[in-house]
Amino acid sequence: METVEISVATGGRSTTVDLTSEALTFCRGKGDGLLSVFVPHATAGLAIFETGSGSDADLLDAIDGLLPPDPARWRHEHGTPGHGRDHVLPALIGPSLTIPVLDGIPALGTWQSIVLVDTNVDNTTRRVRLSFLAG
Repeated sequence: METVEISVATGGRSTTVDLTSEALTFCRGKGDGLLSVFVPHATAGLAIFETGSGSDADLLDAIDGLLPPDPARWRHEHGTPGHGRDHVLPALIGPSLTIPVLDGIPALGTWQSIVLVDTNVDNTTRRVRLSFLAG
């Protein structure tokens, strides 16, 4: 298995970051297999969804609706007030994805993108591991 780790700047704000181009570059020339994408953080997740056309903002708004940043709601005791929601996020948007790779290209649908989802304003940089398992 081949693995690389990339650093992703999130800017210390709730955000989504499209990682599809990094995945395409990593898989290029590798043939058939599986791509694993993993974020080794307790307060970030990964999703496959259509980016652009407002979808990114819609997702962040939906997260705010499900996990309001209201400090009084969360019992978690460290970090910025309301940070407890960030620790719940990976239970809803998991920290890993597995994507089939065909002829060196992740087999995503036409409008699908690989996206880091991060609501934690306390961290400005995330690590993401891309691993390829040949088939």
